[in-house]
Order: sequence, then C-alpha cells, then structure tokens
Amino acid sequence: MQIEYPSSETETQALQETLATQVICEDNFESISTIAGTDVAYDDATNQLVGAIVVLDANTLDIIETQVVTESVRFPYIPGLFSFRELPPLLSAFEQLTHKPDMIVCDGQGLAHPRRFGLACHLGVTLDIPTIGCGKTRLTGTHEALIETRGASAKLIDNEQIIGEVLRTQDNIKPVYVSVGHKVSLSTARDWILKLTPKYRLPETTRQADQQVNRALKALQAQG
Repeated sequence: MQIEYPSSETETQALQETLATQVICEDNFESISTIAGTDVAYDDATNQLVGAIVVLDANTLDIIETQVVTESVRFPYIPGLFSFRELPPLLSAFEQLTHKPDMIVCDGQGLAHPRRFGLACHLGVTLDIPTIGCGKTRLTGTHEALIETRGASAKLIDNEQIIGEVLRTQDNIKPVYVSVGHKVSLSTARDWILKLTPKYRLPETTRQADQQVNRALKALQAQG
C-alpha cells in the first residue's frame, strides 16, 4: 500500500486539505469486537522508523496480534505533516495483520489538527476504517479547565469549531486529547477512550503499541 508524496510542502498541505474533506465524523460501523493501537518511533542513528500495530479484544483488552515494521524514513520532519512521515510503516504493519481490527486508536491527533487532518484521519481515510485520535499533548485549540475526576471532559475549540475533547482518564492525572479520526463520532470516540483506560492515563491500545515499539527500538540500537 503506497502513500502519495507531493514534491513540496505547499503541495503536501494542499493534499492534506483535500483528503480532509473525505473524513466522516459520524458513527459508520456495526459492532466493534477488535480494536487496535498504533505507535511510531524514530531512530536517529539509523534514520529509520519503527511502526507497531497491536490488535486487542475490545471487551477483555487482551492482545490478539502484534505486527512491528522497521522502515527507512521517506518524508522529512515537518510540523503539521507528521502523518506523511509516520503512515508508511503503519500501513506496512497493517498489511501483515491476519486479524484486521474493527477500529483503530492512534497515538496522535485526528481532527484536532490545524488542517483537520492528523495521523488518525490520514490512517482512517487511507484504510477506510473507523479511527480515533488520542494525543498526549494539545496541538491546537483551547478549552475550559477540567475538574480532577476521571471522566471529566471539555470541548476543544479552534476558530469557533469543536475539533475534539479534552478528557481526564484518571483522577488527578493529566488529560488526553481525543478527536475524530474517521467514521466515528466525537462522543463515541470519548466513550471508547474511557473504556480503554481502566487503570492508566493512556488507552491500553496505545500502551501496548508503545511497548512493542520500544522493544524494537532497543533491538535496533543494540544492532548498531
């Protein structure tokens, strides 16, 4: 599965804006029995990206399958265009899955992006699969203060548009930033992130994918 690489930053931004029109912001799925998490990390020494997809049982959160791919970087580090850099290894990992997930949670933004097309949107539109963005930090937008209780949330607003929700997944812990990726409503995205965070700040999908990436990075660095 190939991703299009325009020849300039301006053309890439224009492509982002075009693809953003394909994002579906409503629930467009039946049942969710499997849900996947993704993570991508960069190794400076080898100029390679490690991408992981971990598929979990949506009810028990047990791991069903893991795929990890290491590839050379194909796109430069440009703020706001991270998805063009991080998507290729994730697509390669997805192609290797024998259990295709019903939904994917990305460790990054969806609509909560300056051009409303973060990694979760890019992955969701490319694969035509329900996708949620769950970022550790805020990329854009403002919100009201949250109380310190699990489940507290506030709308994330940018240019008078609701682009996501700030959600506290554990008492007295920093919130996460939830947004639509593709084929999921914002309320459904928020509910799924709460379901995926029974013990920790980050969803189990992200935690498991992050662990796989870290193992692969250590192995890569040991080889070097």
